Amino acid sequence: MTAQGCMKSRDVLWYLIFCGCVVNFMVTTNINIAIVAMVIANTTDSNVTSSSECLVAELSSNSSYTSPDDGLTNETDTSTVSAAITQTRYAWNEYQQGLILGGFFWLHWISQIPGGVLAQRYGTKKVYGLSNVAMCVVGFLIPPLAAYDYRLVVFIRLLQGFIGGLVWPAMHNIIARWIPPNERSTFVTAYTGGSIGVAFTFSVGGLIIDWLGWEAIFHITGVLGVLWYIAWYCLVYDTPDQHPRISEEERTYIANSLGQSVSKRKPRTPWRQIMTSAVLWITILVHWSSNLGIFTLMTQSPTYFKYIHGWNIKMTGVLSGLPHIFRSIFGYLFSVLGDYLIRNLIMSRTGVRKLATAVCCILMGLFTLGSAFSGCNYLSAIICLTAATTVSGAISTGPLASFVDLSPNFAGILMGISCTLSFTAAFISPLIVSILTFQNQTTGQWLLVYLITSALLIIPGLLYICFATSELQPWNSPDGIPRELQTLDSGKAIEEKQDQEMKPLQEDKDNDTKLNQC
Repeated sequence: MTAQGCMKSRDVLWYLIFCGCVVNFMVTTNINIAIVAMVIANTTDSNVTSSSECLVAELSSNSSYTSPDDGLTNETDTSTVSAAITQTRYAWNEYQQGLILGGFFWLHWISQIPGGVLAQRYGTKKVYGLSNVAMCVVGFLIPPLAAYDYRLVVFIRLLQGFIGGLVWPAMHNIIARWIPPNERSTFVTAYTGGSIGVAFTFSVGGLIIDWLGWEAIFHITGVLGVLWYIAWYCLVYDTPDQHPRISEEERTYIANSLGQSVSKRKPRTPWRQIMTSAVLWITILVHWSSNLGIFTLMTQSPTYFKYIHGWNIKMTGVLSGLPHIFRSIFGYLFSVLGDYLIRNLIMSRTGVRKLATAVCCILMGLFTLGSAFSGCNYLSAIICLTAATTVSGAISTGPLASFVDLSPNFAGILMGISCTLSFTAAFISPLIVSILTFQNQTTGQWLLVYLITSALLIIPGLLYICFATSELQPWNSPDGIPRELQTLDSGKAIEEKQDQEMKPLQEDKDNDTKLNQC
């Protein structure tokens, strides 16, 4: 944080955005794991749910069937049940559960563009920080309101979603002002903190619910969000010039790397050019596609494993959460590869973005297709869903980074436009699942869910590979600065520019040395 410190200021920014994404997704998804314990089950809360289609088939063919989660037979362990915490449960059907799960995203899209505009005007520090912590504070209301009416829970989720819509576009605004072009792929992996948040909520959340009751998951995630905001408020600044502790070396490097691609003053937004940009719309399409895929897997995995494979809250949480840890790791490693390819001129920026999109859309679609035909084979389902979730981490190197490539000046607004449309996939997905599986939790209906998801992943991915680009757009600079002067395309170019700037100083130093020798 200082010239003498051991960590660069933009590294501190990465960690705080990463942790902010962890908090954001914990609050976004805590209801997804909690609802399994909030709803009255068809059977006692044993190790498996005996109403599961796959479990019934196994039991009918094998009386000594063993549960895949912990090796216990499907015989209610009364001592375990009696020792468990008595939790309040509600008689919410699949349709009502779908409203609760999807409610977060109904208004989430409305505040996306305002999020980008507000961040451009007031700064990411205020917009991102306050909206993130407000989501956490509002979440404290879910346990007491659930006791009155499920519609009150839906309202709270609507409110959280509306506030949370400001978050993602605001982040792109600060990235455009802090991060050199050849570091963007790696830095955007801070967004994969959301995957860690999902993994924590599903894996650890399942244990928390089992030990302390489902109310505790809302209290714990809320407290963690408040603690994060304190660190964010104290350590983050909107631009390197505003940072009081950044080293002069880092400040100069960032300024030279960005060139004139980011305006020092607030430029006029070229709305007409933005809204008619074909390359922007194809990027938005794959963003929407990848969102549909990841939100389907993220929000529906606990329900899928409970009703199809009949697993309890602890095992459901672990199996739903672990793939998101792999997603975060894969996303970071792939981004390092992407920046390496760009920095060493092995691939163009557009080529790297297309490669990443092929992985996070097409390959993810193929793995989802595999899960569609897994049937009652729980091992196949685990492998395919884990692989699909893992490779989706490449989105940070693909469409998410591309928004900053296309226009650093308006990256927050571009992200806001994209999120406005892309997050509609997040509430469409639960509605599709609730309609297809309402009072019909069978492998055949889940086959349809995953087939639809696969098609909506693969087709947009192919279109992006054929028609997209990630080059800086002319409308990035309404003031008419030539595009070739706005940015530097690689790390080597940056180094060459710095060498050229230092050359006259070195020549003067050499001349002084010769005079001293004389």
